[in-house]
Amino acid sequence: MITIIAGTNRPNSRARRVANVYAHLLAELGAEHQILDLLELPIDFATSALYANTGKHEEFNRLVQLASSADKLVFVVPEYNCSFPGVLKTFIDGLPYPGGIRGKKAALVGLSTGTQGGILALNHLTDVLMYLGTTVLPTRMRLPLVDQYLTEEGELQHDLYKQLLREQAAELLAF
Repeated sequence: MITIIAGTNRPNSRARRVANVYAHLLAELGAEHQILDLLELPIDFATSALYANTGKHEEFNRLVQLASSADKLVFVVPEYNCSFPGVLKTFIDGLPYPGGIRGKKAALVGLSTGTQGGILALNHLTDVLMYLGTTVLPTRMRLPLVDQYLTEEGELQHDLYKQLLREQAAELLAF
C-alpha cells in the first residue's frame, strides 16, 4: 500500500490536486494506494492529540494509521516560507516514535508558484525523514510555476511534468 500525503491543510490546495494526479498514475501502474489529506486533520490536533494526549484522539489516530500502515509514502509538498508547511511537521511530530514511518520508503514531490519548485522544502523534509529512519527516493520531483500548469479542476497540463511524475511513481514501485 502506498499512502500519498497532501502536505497542507489548506482548502482546495494544489498539493491535494497533485496528489490526485499521482493517485491516477499509481492506478495506471496497478499500485494499491490511498490519499492522506492533511485537510482532514482535527483543528485542535496539536493540543488534543499530541504529547500527553498521544493515542487518545480517534480522528487523528485514523490519519496516523494511514501513514503507519503504508509500505511506501509519497509526500506532495508545497513550499511555505522556504520550507514545508508547519502542519506537516506537526503531523510528523505526532507520529509514533520510534515507529510510525521508520523503515518506510518515500518519494517527494515539491510544488511552488516560483521557479525553484520547492527545492528548499524538499531538502528540509528530506533531512527530517532521514532522521526518522525513512529512506527517501533520490529522484525528488520539483514542479516549479505549478499555477501555470495545474487547473482548478486538477488537470496537470504539462507533458514533461506528467512524464517525470510517472517515472518517479514507477521508480517508487521498484524501490
